Amino acid sequence: MFTTTLIALSLIFPAFGAPYHHQPGNSCDVSQAKLVLPPGVNLPPPSEPPTYITVGVGTQNYTCSEAGTYTNVGAVASIFDISCLYGTPSFDSIQDTVLAAWEKSPHDISHELTLLGEHFFITNPITGTGISPKWDFTATTGNPEAFVVANGTARSPAPTGSQDVDWLSLKQVLGKLADEVYRTDTRAGQPPASCTPGSEPITVKYSAKYWFFGGCL
Repeated sequence: MFTTTLIALSLIFPAFGAPYHHQPGNSCDVSQAKLVLPPGVNLPPPSEPPTYITVGVGTQNYTCSEAGTYTNVGAVASIFDISCLYGTPSFDSIQDTVLAAWEKSPHDISHELTLLGEHFFITNPITGTGISPKWDFTATTGNPEAFVVANGTARSPAPTGSQDVDWLSLKQVLGKLADEVYRTDTRAGQPPASCTPGSEPITVKYSAKYWFFGGCL
């Protein structure tokens, strides 16, 4: 399912540009950018300056439990650079723009964004059980250490409503891409309230901003 979804996303977003090496001059400096959390969002403040600001578009993935409710089993998304949109009117609504474009037609995309990498889940590398989120920019940067595997430190319901997945803060456990990752400005991604036990897994489209702080690439 992971591979299929990534192929689909790459076909949907051809106008967002070719991969590039993240080096000075190829993207906008966001070291002075500020992550402002709205009232009611209870996440700890980041402890380092941001290095990337991105938007992710993909799916939240669920299986049906024996209790008849959906259980999240990870996500898969393509991650695009929005660093140069910071401080512009487009920045605030980019997560709505990309999700609406995917749901309607790829030809309606009005922004050109650069693909940075992929977001998916792997087996927890510390415990060997369960799953952990990974963001992988190795293919686009040419740097084998340009990834981060993280564990959640806090979560808060989306201030926009229960239809949107939670906002998150996460801390690095492997990789040098970032020391902290924040998921904010989420759109959609929640499953139906109930399901029939034994039914097939489902995927639910979503988008979100992902902020990356620190790192030592």
